[in-house]
Amino acid sequence: MQTHISAFLKYIAAGRNYSPHTVSAYECDLREFMEFWGSEFPGRPMTPGGVDRRAIRRFLAWLHDREFATRSIARKLACLKSFFRYLRKMHVVESNPAATVVSPRLERRLPRTLDEGSVARLMDQPDRSRAEGARDAALLEILYSSGIRLSELIGLRVADIDFDNGTIKVTGKGSKQRIIPFGAKARSALRAYLAIRAGFAARGSGVPNAFLSARGKPMSPKGVNRLMNRYIGMVSEIEKRSPHVLRHTFATHLLNRGADLRAVKELLGHESLSTTQMYTHVSVDRLRKVYAQAHPKAS
Repeated sequence: MQTHISAFLKYIAAGRNYSPHTVSAYECDLREFMEFWGSEFPGRPMTPGGVDRRAIRRFLAWLHDREFATRSIARKLACLKSFFRYLRKMHVVESNPAATVVSPRLERRLPRTLDEGSVARLMDQPDRSRAEGARDAALLEILYSSGIRLSELIGLRVADIDFDNGTIKVTGKGSKQRIIPFGAKARSALRAYLAIRAGFAARGSGVPNAFLSARGKPMSPKGVNRLMNRYIGMVSEIEKRSPHVLRHTFATHLLNRGADLRAVKELLGHESLSTTQMYTHVSVDRLRKVYAQAHPKAS
């Protein structure tokens, strides 16, 4: 079974271009399934053909008994569905035993966002007179101006920035590329940073990535998350302080100001419009609060 798992992980990393984070998560999920199998079926080797729908449902109950979060259980089921779909494609199994197992219902969580005043204060936090401050300012501005994902930010190359047209080319999930516009403040911050980027690049070795660490290497997810946690913490009390906060904020502010939902979907690189629709709940919630505060017959 371990041979099939290793082949599957290589397949989603190279063939499907899954992020290292997702590949690592799936590896942990499959190891957890093997742990469950060993504890529930001692002395019975796990083989691809020996796993049936009942065993997978039992695995979900096993996770629930150990108080795993509903979202974690749903992800582990999604992993098993993907794994056995791969095994079927490779003709290792005749059918996918996880295909008809129903995922637990997830509680819909509204994304955490910053208001426009907090965003303005956020952009004032980096010390732009210092090299790292100029880089951080450009990083914050482009995240808010374009709504790109963390992985897209890290993979952004200098050659992907088109100042003449005010756009960047990013490679999203599934290696799909899209062109996204960015605003005047992001343009100014990017120009200022790129003018001194050579100081970072000199410590590396011809790295094409736009955003570099102090050592001249592409910035890591951990490094960017650390910066976001620090800067957002200076202007907001929200618990979640990741690059995704600015992605959520980007989408919410566009919709608040009347942007078309389908246009926001394309900017975010979402596959489905239903994914983008969660931001309409945020906008409606804001309108409801405005109504309650302003309308004389609201209460």
